[in-house]
Amino acid sequence: MNKPLTDSLIVYQTENLIINKLSNHIYEHISFLNTDDFGKVACNGMLVLNENKVVVFDTPTDDKSSLELINFVTNTLKSEIIGLIPTHFHDDCIGGITEFENHNIQTYVSKETIELLKDNGQEFSNPTKDFDNSLTLDIGNKKVYAEYFGEGHTKDNVVGYFPEDNAVFGGCLIKEIDASKGYLGDANIKEWSTTVEKVKLKYPNAKIVIPGHGKWGGIELFDYTIKLFE
Repeated sequence: MNKPLTDSLIVYQTENLIINKLSNHIYEHISFLNTDDFGKVACNGMLVLNENKVVVFDTPTDDKSSLELINFVTNTLKSEIIGLIPTHFHDDCIGGITEFENHNIQTYVSKETIELLKDNGQEFSNPTKDFDNSLTLDIGNKKVYAEYFGEGHTKDNVVGYFPEDNAVFGGCLIKEIDASKGYLGDANIKEWSTTVEKVKLKYPNAKIVIPGHGKWGGIELFDYTIKLFE
């Protein structure tokens, strides 16, 4: 079992992008989104690295940051991105998709996300591979998972998981400790706690839990989010 580092290590930092190493296989990427309601917001994603292969959960917020991320994986990690998984349809998950498409990186996306993007007049330029409620990808000799547990921040929010390091990417379904409820324009507030309870049941031993915004932690983030929306 690979334990998380006692403290995350910044391995890359520019004004556009920060990358933290959280464990042997897990990196957190942080980029920034200018919003009307919340000002400049730091947005998290996750990289899973194994045997020089990388799966990315959520793009950085714009193409410039995405290019930096792709270059970091290629030049510093000496690895290849074999898949991108946007966890819901908002800009903090797909804002930097164009660079991934330019590099012909395969996008795996839930059918619900594709529908919600269509409703908003958006679509992917390159062919995507879609899934219903769950996805399993081989990453070298390990597996990485994405799963839908129910509605919360959006109708389509999925959660990433890498068993080797007990790492969960909660995306915007999961809140950092002391966070506010955040943007609720596409949320299902009635179901949110129930959905997170299902996530907690599925991953009771999570050691690394990365929220969509703010500081990563452990399963206490599940508990905090459940209470926030009860």
